[in-house]
Amino acid sequence: MTIWRLLDTGVKSAAENIALDYALLQTRAKDCSANTVRFLQFNPPCALIGFHQTIEQEIRTDFCNENGIDINRRITGGGAIYFDATQLGWEVIASRRDFGNISIHELTEKICNAAASGLKRLGTNAEFRPRNDIEVNGKKISGTGGVFDGEAFLYQGTILVDFDAEAMLKALRIPTEKLTAKGLSSAKERVTSVKAELGYLPSLDKIKDALIAGFAEAFSIKLEKGGLTGEELSLYNEKIEYFKSKKWIYSVQEPSDKMQMVYSVYKKDGGLIRVNLKVDVQRQIMKQALITGDFFINPPRFILDLEAALKDASVESVITITENLFDKMKPEMLQLSKYDFIDSIRLATEKLSYQKFGISLSDAGSVFLAGKSLTESLKEVGALLLPYCAKPPECDYKNIDGCSKCGLCSVGDAYKMAEEKGLKPITITNYEHLKNTLHSLKEDGVKSYIGCCCEAFFIKRHEAFAEADIPGVLIDIENTTCYELKKEESAYKGDFQEKTELKIDLLKKLFEVRNSL
Repeated sequence: MTIWRLLDTGVKSAAENIALDYALLQTRAKDCSANTVRFLQFNPPCALIGFHQTIEQEIRTDFCNENGIDINRRITGGGAIYFDATQLGWEVIASRRDFGNISIHELTEKICNAAASGLKRLGTNAEFRPRNDIEVNGKKISGTGGVFDGEAFLYQGTILVDFDAEAMLKALRIPTEKLTAKGLSSAKERVTSVKAELGYLPSLDKIKDALIAGFAEAFSIKLEKGGLTGEELSLYNEKIEYFKSKKWIYSVQEPSDKMQMVYSVYKKDGGLIRVNLKVDVQRQIMKQALITGDFFINPPRFILDLEAALKDASVESVITITENLFDKMKPEMLQLSKYDFIDSIRLATEKLSYQKFGISLSDAGSVFLAGKSLTESLKEVGALLLPYCAKPPECDYKNIDGCSKCGLCSVGDAYKMAEEKGLKPITITNYEHLKNTLHSLKEDGVKSYIGCCCEAFFIKRHEAFAEADIPGVLIDIENTTCYELKKEESAYKGDFQEKTELKIDLLKKLFEVRNSL
């Protein structure tokens, strides 16, 4: 039986572990070391981007710096990952020749299946999920990635043993519905850990033994403990300072506007769909998709398959890909249809076109549509609806329709703009007033409206916008909302006393778009 080296390098910093990766791969590429399975851990916690990624687009550096989280770049490809001391890293450093020169896809599947086999020995239902994840019942427990150097390769993964999900989500720029409490909760539901699956925390030795058995069986090898060779140690010492340097960590930098997020929220009686898309704007390529919400679909993993299918697709092809996957897999749904998912994705991708009107993608994320497209709605706008909560508590007009335009709040600015553009400004004082106003606008022949409200209100009270059957363009508001303060009932009645802010600059942009149509 073929003997491989088992290398356990213990706990090291991000730079130290990456320098070791480099040394192990380089020596294996020169046939100066044996095929190896390595275990590794990280301390302090770290956020690691893939070799081809940029820090600016993948890492929340402020959060990391404030919380003592190292930032570094891997020598392997793939996406950004978060490592803390509770997680266990594993690596396979070997020659491709010893696997029969199979394709990268076949090699990925073989190694991931081996790691999954090890996790199964612990009692989890771990399985390989294409392209390069290991999951348990649809939840990710290990992300993986690799790099080649000639015939040699280094393929690595991380086992989520017991981890701080919130720290991970805040350290990485993962699309998580603006990191609201609901967004965090939704994202947490997509990952799992050994502790969560087993109900207890097994020792690291037990987890390592299970993985060793999985790799040994899958590769038909025997693993024997060993240490670093002199050449590996020498190369490590030579390169450690480089892998600590900004020259390495920031070695790939892209224009700040090259990779951007587009976001949509789609509400229907059958459920709520949120779509977050990370787009390489310059190349018009979809880099990441996150589809969440309140809906029933069977099998549940269909959404994960859809996200995987959209990754690295051209923007112009995402609708076709989505429709084809629905037609191929025919998932079951309650009340929603494939067209609802298609429309929710289209709403997000259409926001890329807002840039031609001078609306940034970050501002586009604050625009919600009730009915027609942006341009169709803006062409015939006849009214501007404003929330009473944007008026100061001491304002005489706080809870009534009207405004003195005293200049002490953003509502006055909005009233002035509306009147200059020939629109009728209306302060919405409560939910019933909104319903009655929309009904009256419809009866008066108003074709469409612009409104300002928080996203939570748009979602929660969507039936009012839908039942009115009049197109609208809604703009999210600034500051803490009644939903975040848990004062929704007082806001519903018109008694909310906190002050929010309108996005006046974005409102001005929409008026400019209207004038240009």
